Amino acid sequence: MDQQPFDSLWVNAHIAAMTPGRPYGTIRRAALGVTGGRIAWIGPEEDLPADRRRSARETRDAEGRWITPGLVDCHTHLVYDGSRFREFEMRLLGATYEEIARQGGGIRATVAATRAAGEDELFSQAAKRLAGFLAEGVTTLEIKSGYGLDLDTELKMLRTARRLGLEFPVTVHPTFLGAHAVPEEFEGRVDDYVDYVCETVLPEVKRLGLAVAVDAFCENIAFSPEQTEKLFDAARRLSLRVKIHAGQLTDRKGAELAARFKALSADHLEHLSEDGVLAMAAAGTVAVLLPGAFYFLRETHLPPIDLLRKHGVPMALASDANPGSCPAASLLLMLNMACTLFRLTPEEALTGVTRHGALALGDLHRAGTLEPGKDADFVVWYIEEPAELAYRLGGNPAHCVVRGGQVSSFSPSR
Repeated sequence: MDQQPFDSLWVNAHIAAMTPGRPYGTIRRAALGVTGGRIAWIGPEEDLPADRRRSARETRDAEGRWITPGLVDCHTHLVYDGSRFREFEMRLLGATYEEIARQGGGIRATVAATRAAGEDELFSQAAKRLAGFLAEGVTTLEIKSGYGLDLDTELKMLRTARRLGLEFPVTVHPTFLGAHAVPEEFEGRVDDYVDYVCETVLPEVKRLGLAVAVDAFCENIAFSPEQTEKLFDAARRLSLRVKIHAGQLTDRKGAELAARFKALSADHLEHLSEDGVLAMAAAGTVAVLLPGAFYFLRETHLPPIDLLRKHGVPMALASDANPGSCPAASLLLMLNMACTLFRLTPEEALTGVTRHGALALGDLHRAGTLEPGKDADFVVWYIEEPAELAYRLGGNPAHCVVRGGQVSSFSPSR
């Protein structure tokens, strides 16, 4: 591939390749060549052989703009029906997230609406939510199920997630989140519901090839560590990777449990001990930080960022886009929130939605950095330096988004 003519050659660019070794993996006055939808060459433009430049089928002038990898949103719940704006008002009047959930609101309210929605309606609504993320430069994202909590609706959600990846310029990682909450028909029978998920729903998800990973909400209002472990055992028998919602409200040792199963990621982690951090470090489990949910729920207990840094646990960032605890429409906004609320540096934040976001999905071989052989997924930005992406509050500085070497969205020069 290296000696084939470039299908497209991008020149006169500054590139934040997000590879380790130097800040942002920066290459100034750079060029990037694409062949067959993959990166065939990247480096300083002065090092590009003249014959390779001449043979390029198309040359694009970046006009001194910055190029980064396509953004990765490694935790979303984009497929659902209904709105929970009334719960937002209830919280402002004093109700807690836990109280709303125990009164039959929260996830259960979305479950009722999602069960009633047709598959085309779910697709149409999710496509509208997805559009904003794509325009901001997201080229890879995860979509969880978990608003069905029965066989038919969970499959419907996962099929919808797959369809989004087929019909839009984005790589979708569908995740089965059957252990998100206990549905009304299993009230008081949590263990029976876990058995149902493990014995009925999960095997069908695997048989149909609808998910690449299994998630669980291990929390005092959801599933115990023992119940979560049972699900993870079932997932392992089916050769499915696992991840976990852990430490959002309490520390139930979910991170340690996830580490025992070599989980891709543990997500939220506001309540995380040093033992949990050490277990994640040893297992290679990524910490996915969700500052939007932290902000929206007005939480005050910060994730242990210094401990994660100290023990070398990769920190990813994600939108957690969902109807109840984070109705987010922007991954870029999460960069600013992570810096402002969690005190990440701008480089850590951008790494969190590129290299570490891809790592949290088990997709670093394909996405997350700009290197030869990887998919040509990247964004050209109207920015002076990469740190500006975390500096902004709102707005979209993307000039164009490229997926598989093809420009998928474009904003006119300004």
